[in-house]
Amino acid sequence: TEFNIPVSHTERDIYSRDRNIFHLSHEGGLLEDPWNEPESRMFQLTNSPEEAPDEPEYVEIGFEKGTPISVNGEQLSAVEILRMLNKLAGKHGIGRVDIVENRLVGMKSRGVYETPAGTLLHRAHQALESICLDKHTMQYKDSIAVKYAELVYNGMWFTRLREALDSFVQVTQQTVTGTVRLKLYKGNVIIAGRKSPYSLYREDYASFGEEDVYNQQDAQGFIQLFGLPMKVDALLEIDGTGESRYRRPDYTKFKRD
Repeated sequence: TEFNIPVSHTERDIYSRDRNIFHLSHEGGLLEDPWNEPESRMFQLTNSPEEAPDEPEYVEIGFEKGTPISVNGEQLSAVEILRMLNKLAGKHGIGRVDIVENRLVGMKSRGVYETPAGTLLHRAHQALESICLDKHTMQYKDSIAVKYAELVYNGMWFTRLREALDSFVQVTQQTVTGTVRLKLYKGNVIIAGRKSPYSLYREDYASFGEEDVYNQQDAQGFIQLFGLPMKVDALLEIDGTGESRYRRPDYTKFKRD
């Protein structure tokens, strides 16, 4: 009151909050007991799934080199995209996260977060990567994602390691261009479609009946070579009875008519 700074907190609403355009965090108050369910009145950006619309809603998000650039075909700035998706996802009860974190010093802390737009962008981006990135790049990118998040969480943004990881991610995003269609319904984000001019998924190649690229007869040799280390291990573990601990399958049960 001395400096006329408005304070919205009361004894009943004593939560500690931090907010930016990407998220809103809630801590303290009833949340300090991990057994307590968050109060519905605590949330400010999202409806509860019970109060969300009874009809689903679709939204299309466009990406260029991994960066979101449009919503439903309309080119928008990053801020405009976040504002629009925050409103849309929040209406459908999407973006609530209740977690117990491990702080930098090792203490545990419970926080409840609202990130409606972030949830949609994350799911859509993952869906687009699934058709634009090869298996090994995706697996390695997923493995360093935890380390990247750890650096940011611990305040280590201005480090060479973070810059190096950024360089890797930028290379992976060169072909992550396309559109993802999402279905929003009562707290759920459902992938309803994805397409990209750089898609590695080819329906004509993926068909089990197509042999120009994929010959099913090639699988026999691959299976034998892939299983060879396990076969050798089993042979080395033959006990005194002369039988491996792995029983040979009875293939007669699987014979086709």
